[in-house]
Amino acid sequence: MDSQSIHPDLEPIAFLLGRWEGAGVGGYPTIESFRFGQEITFEHNGKPFLSYLSKTWLLDDEGNMVRPLATESGYWRARPERQLEVLLSHPTGIVEIYLGEVVFHKIELRTDVVARTESAKEYTAGHRLYGLVNGNLMYAYDMAAEGHPLTSHLSAELRKVG
Repeated sequence: MDSQSIHPDLEPIAFLLGRWEGAGVGGYPTIESFRFGQEITFEHNGKPFLSYLSKTWLLDDEGNMVRPLATESGYWRARPERQLEVLLSHPTGIVEIYLGEVVFHKIELRTDVVARTESAKEYTAGHRLYGLVNGNLMYAYDMAAEGHPLTSHLSAELRKVG
């Protein structure tokens, strides 16, 4: 995070700022369940948005990194009345626009638009919940993909570091 003052519109989501690390679990009807590690960074430059970067990696049974998994980047844009617009881009050929709202330290987001390249896997919708619980960032992510309706996919608990 740089030394610039945070834009007043970002106050409802200022708790996200910084670097978060932790682990979670994933699964879906089309894949086996797995454990993963994750790092998320939220930064700002004084304008009314946060830049966002998430990296995940597969963990073995002992908690060691096996290989990289997904990454996503984008922007979290503050709107009036605690509303949010979140733009996410994935190197797998998917771009998402989420709409949502902030209630205290809870954020709920649903996809408004999903765009895919010709080579991307079939993915049609997402629903994400984020919350600050005992100082940790918790989240759950449901997705609709490959013919399945919104189904639980990922959940994690991350602690603030640095």
